[in-house]
Amino acid sequence: MKPTAIVIGAGFSGIAAAASLARRGFEVNVVEKNPAPGGRASVWRKDGFTFDMGPSFYWMPEVFERFFAEFGEKPGDHYELRRLDPSYKVVFGKGDDLSLPAKRTDQNRLFERYEPGAAAALNDFLAEAKIKYDLGMGELVYRPSLSWLEYARPDVLGGLMKTSVLRSLRKHVQDHFSEPRLRALMEFPVLFLGAAPQNTPALYSLMNYADLQLGTWYPMGGMGNVVEGMVRTAERQGARFHYGQVVTKIIVKNGRATGIETTRGRMTADVVVAGADYHHVEQEILPEEHRTYSQAYWAKRKMAPSSLLFYIGIDRQVPHLEHHTLFFDEALDTHSAAIYDAPAWPSKPLFYVSCSSKTDPSVAPDGKENMVVLIPIAPGLEDTEATREHYYDLVMERIANYIGIDLRPHVVLKRSYCINDLKEDYNAFRGNAYGLANTLRQTGPLRPSMKSRKVQGLYFTGQLTVPGPGVPPAIISGQVVAELVEKEFKQGSTARAKREQATTA
Repeated sequence: MKPTAIVIGAGFSGIAAAASLARRGFEVNVVEKNPAPGGRASVWRKDGFTFDMGPSFYWMPEVFERFFAEFGEKPGDHYELRRLDPSYKVVFGKGDDLSLPAKRTDQNRLFERYEPGAAAALNDFLAEAKIKYDLGMGELVYRPSLSWLEYARPDVLGGLMKTSVLRSLRKHVQDHFSEPRLRALMEFPVLFLGAAPQNTPALYSLMNYADLQLGTWYPMGGMGNVVEGMVRTAERQGARFHYGQVVTKIIVKNGRATGIETTRGRMTADVVVAGADYHHVEQEILPEEHRTYSQAYWAKRKMAPSSLLFYIGIDRQVPHLEHHTLFFDEALDTHSAAIYDAPAWPSKPLFYVSCSSKTDPSVAPDGKENMVVLIPIAPGLEDTEATREHYYDLVMERIANYIGIDLRPHVVLKRSYCINDLKEDYNAFRGNAYGLANTLRQTGPLRPSMKSRKVQGLYFTGQLTVPGPGVPPAIISGQVVAELVEKEFKQGSTARAKREQATTA
C-alpha cells in the first residue's frame, strides 16, 4: 500500500509539498481552512475587478521552472508569463522618479546618467551578486538545514569567501555607489526580508541579481493563475484537496504523528506536513508535551513586516503609475525604525502601488484600473478601522501629489486588509505577512526546524521555517520537505522491516 501523508495548508509551500510527495508515491490529502487554495496569495474578485491579495512580484523565474520541471511540465503549460519593462518605477518626489529598464545595457546607461562610473560599479556589484545567487539559490536553499554540516562543502565555502557576506548590505552598496537614489534602488529588494539595510548581511545582494539581471515578470491573469497551475499539477500526481476544513489537533501516538482532527472529522496518515503558520500549528493544535519550542522562544523571534493593504477599483485610467510603483518620497530609515527598532505605526511611511491593469486588461473593466496599495508595518500593532482610514487618506494624498489627480472621487471599489485579517484568515503569528526575518541569527539551522524534534513523522514547511520569506523560498520549502520526508520514511521503513525480521527469526 502507498504511504500516506497529510499536508496542512494550501499555500505555495503546502501545494509544492503535496505535489512533490504525490510524485514520490505518497497518497496525499491537503487540508485547507479557507474555501480556496493560495494562502496569502489569495485572489479577490468583485464588480469586474481582480486583485492579487498577497504577492505581486514574480521574481526568480527559474524556481517556478524547476518546480514544474519536476513533473515534466513548464510554467507556460499553465499561464502566460511576461517580463515587465520597466520592471518598476521608484518615486522620490514630485517630478523626481526613476524607472528601472529590463535590459542590462539600458540599466547601465541609467546608472551612468545619475553617477559617472556607476555603470562599471554596477557590473562589478552584480558579478559578485551572481556568485552569491548561484550558491544561495542553486545550492544552499535546497537543503533542509537540519545541521551546519550541510553547508560544509569546499566549493560553497570557497565561493562565498570570494564575496562580501557578513558586512551590512548598506555598506556594501555604499562601497559601489554615491548617488542617494541609486543607493535607495539597490537597497529596495531587501525591504521585506525583516531587517533594515544597515542590519541586513551583504549576502542578500543576491536579491539585486534577481532584480536587475533575472527581471520582474507577471503571470497574465495574476498570481492566482500560478496557484491554480500548481494545484492542477498536484492533482495530476494524485493529491486531493479538502477546503473549508479547520485542523483542530495533530494526533500523536507513541511519539509519532498519526493524523489530524478537523471540524469535519478525523484523518489518519503516516506523515503530517504542516504548511500552515508554524507558531499556530505548534502552539495551538499540537499537544503541549509534544512542542519543540516554547512561547518564550517565539516571543524572541524577529519577524519580517506585516502590511496594511488597500484594494481599490478606479473608474478611470491612472496616469504616471507603472505596473509596480514604489513611493520612496520619505526617509527609508525613519520608516524602517518604526518597523524594526521601536515598533509603531509609521509617521511618514514608504509604500508600494500595484496596477496590474497596466499590463493585463483582464483584471479590470474597460477604461478602469485596479490598484493595490501596500504599506509595510511592524507586526503585532493595534489594528483599527480609524487607523486604516488615516493611512488611506495619507497615501491617496501622496499619490495625488505625484500624479496631479485626486483619485478618491474615482474610487468605485475599496477594501482594506491588515493585521487582524491576517490573523483571522491565516492564523498568522502577530499578524505577520512575510514570516520570520532573514537575519544572521535566524538563518539555516537557526530557524525553526523543518522537522519536529519531539514527534516522529511531523514536519513543517513555509515562511517560518527554511529557507525563508517570499514566494520562491516557499515553493522551495515545499520541495525540500517532500524530499526529506521521502528519505526519512524510507529509512524508517527499512529499519522497521529489519526489526520485524529479527523478531520473526
